Amino acid sequence: MGPLRRVVVIMNRFVYEDILENTMRPWERAKHFWEELERRVRGVRASNVNPKFDLLEAAWKEIPMSVIHKLLDSMPRRCQAVIDAKGYATRY
Repeated sequence: MGPLRRVVVIMNRFVYEDILENTMRPWERAKHFWEELERRVRGVRASNVNPKFDLLEAAWKEIPMSVIHKLLDSMPRRCQAVIDAKGYATRY
Protein backbone atom coordinates (compact mmCIF):
# COMPACT_ATOMS: atom_id res chain seq x y z
CA MET A 1 0.00 0.00 0.00
CA GLY A 2 1.32 3.38 -0.92
CA PRO A 3 0.95 6.63 0.96
CA LEU A 4 -2.12 8.81 0.72
CA ARG A 5 -1.67 11.65 -1.72
CA ARG A 6 -3.19 15.04 -1.17
CA VAL A 7 -4.39 17.03 -4.17
CA VAL A 8 -3.63 20.72 -3.77
CA VAL A 9 -4.67 22.33 -7.05
CA ILE A 10 -7.53 24.29 -8.46
CA MET A 11 -9.89 21.57 -9.60
CA ASN A 12 -11.19 21.71 -13.15
CA ARG A 13 -12.47 19.08 -15.55
CA PHE A 14 -9.01 18.12 -16.78
CA VAL A 15 -7.49 17.78 -13.31
CA TYR A 16 -10.50 15.73 -12.18
CA GLU A 17 -10.25 13.41 -15.20
CA ASP A 18 -6.54 12.92 -14.59
CA ILE A 19 -7.11 12.06 -10.91
CA LEU A 20 -9.94 9.72 -11.80
CA GLU A 21 -7.98 7.96 -14.54
CA ASN A 22 -4.58 7.71 -12.86
CA THR A 23 -5.33 7.57 -9.15
CA MET A 24 -8.87 6.46 -8.42
CA ARG A 25 -9.58 3.87 -11.12
CA PRO A 26 -6.82 1.47 -10.05
CA TRP A 27 -8.31 1.55 -6.51
CA GLU A 28 -11.93 1.37 -7.61
CA ARG A 29 -12.01 -2.39 -7.25
CA ALA A 30 -10.44 -2.18 -3.81
CA LYS A 31 -13.37 -0.32 -2.29
CA HIS A 32 -13.03 -2.39 0.87
CA PHE A 33 -9.69 -0.68 1.61
CA TRP A 34 -11.45 2.68 1.66
CA GLU A 35 -14.21 1.19 3.81
CA GLU A 36 -11.59 0.05 6.31
CA LEU A 37 -10.11 3.55 6.44
CA GLU A 38 -13.57 5.06 6.85
CA ARG A 39 -14.32 2.72 9.78
CA ARG A 40 -11.16 3.89 11.50
CA VAL A 41 -11.98 7.61 11.30
CA ARG A 42 -15.76 7.43 11.71
CA GLY A 43 -17.01 9.87 14.30
CA VAL A 44 -13.77 11.86 14.47
CA ARG A 45 -14.23 15.50 13.54
CA ALA A 46 -11.67 17.82 11.98
CA SER A 47 -11.87 21.61 11.91
CA ASN A 48 -10.58 21.94 8.33
CA VAL A 49 -8.84 20.10 5.52
CA ASN A 50 -5.35 20.01 7.09
CA PRO A 51 -6.28 18.18 10.30
CA LYS A 52 -8.63 15.94 8.29
CA PHE A 53 -5.82 14.88 5.96
CA ASP A 54 -3.50 14.31 8.94
CA LEU A 55 -6.18 12.17 10.56
CA LEU A 56 -6.71 10.11 7.41
CA GLU A 57 -2.98 9.71 6.85
CA ALA A 58 -2.39 8.53 10.42
CA ALA A 59 -5.29 6.06 10.22
CA TRP A 60 -4.01 4.78 6.85
CA LYS A 61 -0.55 4.12 8.32
CA GLU A 62 -2.06 2.33 11.34
CA ILE A 63 -3.90 -0.29 9.31
CA PRO A 64 -2.03 -3.50 10.16
CA MET A 65 -0.52 -5.49 7.31
CA SER A 66 -2.58 -8.48 8.47
CA VAL A 67 -5.73 -6.53 7.57
CA ILE A 68 -4.25 -5.57 4.18
CA HIS A 69 -3.35 -9.21 3.49
CA LYS A 70 -6.80 -10.37 4.55
CA LEU A 71 -8.44 -7.87 2.18
CA LEU A 72 -6.10 -8.80 -0.67
CA ASP A 73 -6.67 -12.51 -0.09
CA SER A 74 -10.42 -11.94 -0.32
CA MET A 75 -10.21 -10.35 -3.80
CA PRO A 76 -10.52 -13.59 -5.83
CA ARG A 77 -13.59 -14.57 -3.80
CA ARG A 78 -15.10 -11.10 -4.22
CA CYS A 79 -14.43 -11.09 -7.96
CA GLN A 80 -15.97 -14.54 -8.33
CA ALA A 81 -19.06 -13.39 -6.42
CA VAL A 82 -19.49 -10.52 -8.90
CA ILE A 83 -19.02 -12.90 -11.83
CA ASP A 84 -21.55 -15.35 -10.36
CA ALA A 85 -24.02 -12.49 -9.81
CA LYS A 86 -23.50 -11.39 -13.43
CA GLY A 87 -22.47 -7.95 -12.25
CA TYR A 88 -25.40 -7.46 -9.91
CA ALA A 89 -25.06 -6.70 -6.21
CA THR A 90 -23.26 -9.18 -3.98
CA ARG A 91 -23.07 -9.57 -0.23
CA TYR A 92 -19.72 -7.79 -0.33
